[in-house]
Amino acid sequence: MNTRNLRFRSNYVCDILTLFHEELDAFYGSGEVGIFCEMLCEAFFGWDKITFLLSKNQTVDQSDLLRFHWALEDLKHHRPIQHIIGYTDFCGCRIEVNPDVLIPRPETEEMVESLVGSGQWVVSSILDLCTGSGCIAIAMKKAFPQAEVTAVDVSEKALSVARRNAENNNTEINFLQADILDETFHLSPLTFHLIVSNPPYVRDSERSQMSPNVLDYDPSLALFVPDDDPLRFYRAIATLAKKHLAEDGLLAVEINEAFADETCSLLREQGFLPVVHTDFRGKNRWLTATKKKNFVV
Repeated sequence: MNTRNLRFRSNYVCDILTLFHEELDAFYGSGEVGIFCEMLCEAFFGWDKITFLLSKNQTVDQSDLLRFHWALEDLKHHRPIQHIIGYTDFCGCRIEVNPDVLIPRPETEEMVESLVGSGQWVVSSILDLCTGSGCIAIAMKKAFPQAEVTAVDVSEKALSVARRNAENNNTEINFLQADILDETFHLSPLTFHLIVSNPPYVRDSERSQMSPNVLDYDPSLALFVPDDDPLRFYRAIATLAKKHLAEDGLLAVEINEAFADETCSLLREQGFLPVVHTDFRGKNRWLTATKKKNFVV
């Protein structure tokens, strides 16, 4: 439907939601569109789920109607809902997102929750490599407030977002701009009890399998690796972990499910003992690795 011809039937919330479903269900499915509507109402009006369910017969003013109009148009052009409202929720933290950072995925949240709830183990220092929005570092600092957290990314634009997120979530994190692929990068003699990362791991050849809301809006720098060297970041991470992971520490990295075996082999060659973990879809999604056989997570 042409933007100029798009008209809401009324300014009642129920009619706005009806139009969203009529225009978007074919693209996203009814359930997903319903979630979009809830997220927009939370962002625009501060409504929680119960208020949303009880307020469908309310009316909105013309300025809010216009905001719904442009949100609908953006969604029709596959702009992520998180970019439309400007944030996402991750492990109980409100995380600002924009095209400079990767939108945190549920699989990453699952990895972090697994690490946090894995047992009674001491975490006094944490290193987050390829931090992006800072979501992992912030969630870890919230879970282990006594820990000193360092977060590294090559992108200054991403680090600007991460710093704002850390401030907005009242977390103190040391941010460093550096390319972990640079062999001259070092962290002086620091030792960390937890090294965690969600590095780029999607092969260039996999672009054709990805949806427009990822390809057109997430930064390529945070996603893709060349087909002829898909494990380049894992080699760098293993090298850093070999130097900086405490003897009783833990390495945790999100992985490309197609290279779970190869990633494990790479880590074994560096002296680690890796374990692959599956996500809620049953896919090999992250692995943990230790230096000591008697430390299990």
